[in-house]
Amino acid sequence: MRQDIQQLSQPNAERFPYRAATNKSLGRLEERRLTTSGLLRDYVGWPYLEQVFQLELHVVHFKTGQVQNEVVHGITSLQANEADPERLLKINRDHWGIENGLHYRRDKTLREDATRTSHPTFGAATAILNNLVIGLTFLHGWHNLPQARRHYNARLQDALNVVLRRPT
Repeated sequence: MRQDIQQLSQPNAERFPYRAATNKSLGRLEERRLTTSGLLRDYVGWPYLEQVFQLELHVVHFKTGQVQNEVVHGITSLQANEADPERLLKINRDHWGIENGLHYRRDKTLREDATRTSHPTFGAATAILNNLVIGLTFLHGWHNLPQARRHYNARLQDALNVVLRRPT
């Protein structure tokens, strides 16, 4: 199937619609090109498969001049009329923004990576609890997790009230 998806890189806007976008931020230039196809929908036999896509990423780091090229292949249950290449490109980018933001908060603010244990389910339980903490703080109007953490560390009754859904 991967070879079939890789055929998307052949330029043919009619058969393989695409969208390209360029962003300049955080000291780098990112060029993304997402190409889609619904041709494999009936060929593969996977339930709910509507489109496949190929995302080409070209990144230039200004400080070092380092160039990175990456090609990612994916599938989606969204039909072409629900998600054209432009929307899929946005969905993909938004997904990584959320993913990176969540992991940064868990790793840096809640120090999840600093935890050392040999119990196999402890990591998953810690991730679930940290996601709950992040969700509850945002639900209660906090936009800065370190500030919320300092607030609740100094006011344990407020933290308990949040968990028990009592007004503070």
